[in-house]
Amino acid sequence: MSVKAILNEKGRQVVTVDPQAKVRQAVGLLHENRIGAVIIVKPGDKIAGILTERDVVAAMAKFGADCLDKPVSAVMWSKVHCCTEEMTINDIMEIMNNMRSRHLPVEKNGRLVGIVSIGDAVRHHIRAIEHEAEQIKAYIAG
Repeated sequence: MSVKAILNEKGRQVVTVDPQAKVRQAVGLLHENRIGAVIIVKPGDKIAGILTERDVVAAMAKFGADCLDKPVSAVMWSKVHCCTEEMTINDIMEIMNNMRSRHLPVEKNGRLVGIVSIGDAVRHHIRAIEHEAEQIKAYIAG
């Protein structure tokens, strides 16, 4: 299964903020949307960074509560690992494992077009394994 298939099923909506938005605003979005990451975008849907729950905890440890009034650009991860719609579940699981990342923005022609999480990848991987097991059972019984 491809990233494109995952996005077609789950949707392409991504919660984003401007690089100058305050961490407080981004934390509110994480909570309101029950998500683990927001993507920081520049004009034209260009990915500038990602802010995850882990980044917020690190900022709290480093700056204390004052981090909430800093711009997200001061605490975000700017070396964002992205994927494309053509990649497979195995491709993105390998990236996530190697980079210790739980979220991958999806890029197309340099623009943000979606996001996949480790939960998306695992859910679809399990579904593929279950489908394969059913096919094997049908073949054996056949």
